[in-house]
Amino acid sequence: MNPIATKVAVIGAGISGAVCASNLAKNGISVTIFESARGPGGRMSRRRETSEDERELYFDHGAPYFTSTNNDVEEMIRGWEARGLVAEWKQNFGSFDFNTKKFVNFEKEGLSKKYVGIPGMNSICRALCQEPGIESKFGVMVGRLEWLENEDSWSLKDVNGQDLGMFNGVVASDKSTFSQRFTQVTGKPPPLDLNVIPEISDKIKDVPVKPCFALMLAFHNPLSSIPLKGFSFENSELLSWATCDSCKPGRSTSSERWVLRSTEKYAEGIIGKAGLEKPSNAALAEIAEQLFQEFQRTGLDVSLPFFKKAHRWGSAFPATSIARDEKCIWDRRKKLAICGDFCVSPNVEGAISSGLAAASLFSESFSCL
Repeated sequence: MNPIATKVAVIGAGISGAVCASNLAKNGISVTIFESARGPGGRMSRRRETSEDERELYFDHGAPYFTSTNNDVEEMIRGWEARGLVAEWKQNFGSFDFNTKKFVNFEKEGLSKKYVGIPGMNSICRALCQEPGIESKFGVMVGRLEWLENEDSWSLKDVNGQDLGMFNGVVASDKSTFSQRFTQVTGKPPPLDLNVIPEISDKIKDVPVKPCFALMLAFHNPLSSIPLKGFSFENSELLSWATCDSCKPGRSTSSERWVLRSTEKYAEGIIGKAGLEKPSNAALAEIAEQLFQEFQRTGLDVSLPFFKKAHRWGSAFPATSIARDEKCIWDRRKKLAICGDFCVSPNVEGAISSGLAAASLFSESFSCL
């Protein structure tokens, strides 16, 4: 098969799918990305909000930053730095103990490099999805993946049954492609029928996830009583960590913006009662108030914010790794790769590593034909 004529569909425009697509395109493979959201990023999304006084506010409400210990990932990061897509976030980090009401476990600046996208965490994915050889289709939810044995290819359709094209291979970087989460949201079976891939179905049929709520806060003045710009919470039933968004490189400093994440236990309790349907504005407002009150109970001088809003992450954070050594799930015969942080490690570095591995397997496979 001529690699120039090879077409691969990538489902999901998070960092794993975007990295995979970029590397496939660099190897002469034509790539089409399908993303159900309005833009790229996944858990690295950047949220745009408007306050009551019409201020435009931006929040990294998913992954606050990322680190790397992998040589291949670090090489990619250096390339992104050269393009102005990422910068090192040089701040002190630590923990806050609710019992003692003190900051503990201070981590010295530079002990482990932390990187952020510029001007938002989604900037990396956005740039990768616009590279030559890649066509990105946002707001398109793939509803069916059909393997055509006679054609040795995949047929894709959207949730309404409209044809999305034929492809020589498929990369599934979105867990909903094969999980019951898709059914819970749409009422329809997942796009990928696991009976089509019996050799790997046992590995992917159940990927446990950790839910959480993110609380976005904006203040007129800096929270000067907080000595750290990123910290975890110890001994809190409601909060797990907090980061100051506005102190990251390349961000607006017209207001001080913080993102707090709830504990898994708190989120599970809410979802257990309310279900997985999209929360109402009233429900989110109540959750936002509960999380903010917990923030105030730190005893720190936390003023009232002029903006406060909660966001639910129902299944973005994987609880296990299903292909740690291989880094992705691969069906060579059907040219199907499943990649993401749930394959390697539940963080951005794991997602990047998995996307690189999937792209490498595709490129090797097609070059042999």
